[in-house]
Amino acid sequence: MNILDKILNHKKTEIEKIPEINLESSNFKRLSLKKALKRDKISIIAEIKFASPSEGIILKKGEHIQIAKDYENAGAAAISVLTDRRFFNGDIKFLKDIKNAVNIPVMQKDFIISKKQILQGMSHGSDAFLLIAEALNYNDLADLYNLGLNEKMETLVEIHDRKNLLTINELCPTIVGVNCRNLKKMELDFSRFERFFPKLPKDSLKVAESGFKNTEKIKIVEQLGYDAILMGTSLMKSKNPGKKLERIIKQL
Repeated sequence: MNILDKILNHKKTEIEKIPEINLESSNFKRLSLKKALKRDKISIIAEIKFASPSEGIILKKGEHIQIAKDYENAGAAAISVLTDRRFFNGDIKFLKDIKNAVNIPVMQKDFIISKKQILQGMSHGSDAFLLIAEALNYNDLADLYNLGLNEKMETLVEIHDRKNLLTINELCPTIVGVNCRNLKKMELDFSRFERFFPKLPKDSLKVAESGFKNTEKIKIVEQLGYDAILMGTSLMKSKNPGKKLERIIKQL
């Protein structure tokens, strides 16, 4: 069984334990991820991720609020928050903590396969959420994407595999992400950004994800036409994620 299948199988058991969500009690001001990413130069979604299947422990947990504040001060356009606990040492509670601490959009990043996960994220203050095309069949992907639209939530729809280029063009999401990491083997293929770009929906805002360690690669995808990147591991591996992000942004 590959890593993606292991994660999705565990996710099904997690979903059964999610309590009923009462959104009436949540009172968060929702911010637009799309508007935040539209800048004169390429923008950065900075990610808070304490572990991953490919890296193991990246950074010991405990400073997610300060890291989020530092990201905002450094110039991040938005913050991606890993909420998966089993494989990424995340927590759904991180969303609320960070939403209350910053004034830029906060995106729930998880392996979302159920409406309950989205509603749970909303109840904790998420401004947007991520969907992975490889984790869902087309009907389920469309249903969850449309749930976001109905709730006035923006969705980053991510693809890894060439076969899902047709899917992404049929769905035509407002924001599309290309992840250069193979989720089944966790290998990186940076050339995917160039190969996929001409085949992405023309009107979608485009985000390049994974594998960014320096400004050189960021400038390459900017020249290709991407509007934003999502960056996490290399920031979190540094002693000071916010300072590293600040240095990168100054060099762009």
